[in-house]
Parts: sequence; structure tokens; C-alpha cells
Amino acid sequence: MQPSFLIASPQMTDRWFEKTVVLLCQHDEDGALGLVINREGPVGIGDVLERMDLPGGAPDQPTLWGGPVSESSGFVLWRGRADDDEGWNPGDQVAVSPSADRLESLAQAGQRFHLALGYAGWGPGQLEGEIEGGSWLVADIDGELVMEAPIEQRYDRALALLGLSASQVWMSPVSD
Repeated sequence: MQPSFLIASPQMTDRWFEKTVVLLCQHDEDGALGLVINREGPVGIGDVLERMDLPGGAPDQPTLWGGPVSESSGFVLWRGRADDDEGWNPGDQVAVSPSADRLESLAQAGQRFHLALGYAGWGPGQLEGEIEGGSWLVADIDGELVMEAPIEQRYDRALALLGLSASQVWMSPVSD
């Protein structure tokens, strides 16, 4: 599966992923990795930079809660392109990197970015099974939705990419 948006079925009741939009960054025979892009994280970006003792100005915005795995890990999202050895380029000019150096350079340059703490992960074949079982809808990545849309609008706007609203979708998702 190519990098894409995973949009939780409106009927999903899983406490981690109910009404989430996940930016799928990597998917291969070893599993998948993605970042939830529509939930605020527990701290602000400025707090993270301060704790890491990184210079540079930070936008006055919250982090994103990227998912339940390794919530102390950070992934910076920005418009541009990640180097091949530093991260992913999932699509529509959105780049993702776990690099503290990239975080520092974006903060110092005053470039707009988001910082996701934690990630969503799936083992081999797990994501495919969840999609087939009705847990996720798949849509093309929209960079404007990732970088500009207000967090609270991202779920509905992701569904709209498919020409849908939550009231028009009925699926039988996995609810762990």
C-alpha cells in the first residue's frame, strides 16, 4: 500500500483510533507506521524545544498525538522533502522525519511545521486485515489538510476527500 490517509470508520470505537486520521508514512512486508494528525498532544512545541535544549523560535501551537507507540518519540512534519536517509515523503509535498536536527533547523528558520509525539504501528498483515474488516477508509494525502486545516476539522475534511460525510458511511470495524 502506498502512503495515504487512513480514516477511521465512523463506527470504530477503539479508544486509540476513534475518529482519527492517520498519515500512513511507511508500509511494507514488515508492517506499517503512521501518525495521527487530528489529535492534540499533551504539550506545546515550545515546551519540547526547551526540554531538548534546542535553540530557535517555535510556533505557539500544541504538538500532535501521533499514536500510542513510543509517545516520547517525535516526528516533525513540514512542507518540503525529506532526505532519503532521514525520513519519509508520503505525498503532496508533505515530509516527515524523526530527526532532532531537522526539528532544530525548521524551528530556527521559522518555517511552519507540526511535531507529532508517538506513532501508530501495525505488524505484518495487520493493517490489511483491519482495512478489509472495515476499520479504515483510505484516501490520497492532501498536504493542505495536514499542514493548514484546523485539527478539529481534519476528520470531516478527510472524509470529504472521498465525497463522504460520517453519516453516509456504515462499516463493521474492529473494536478492540
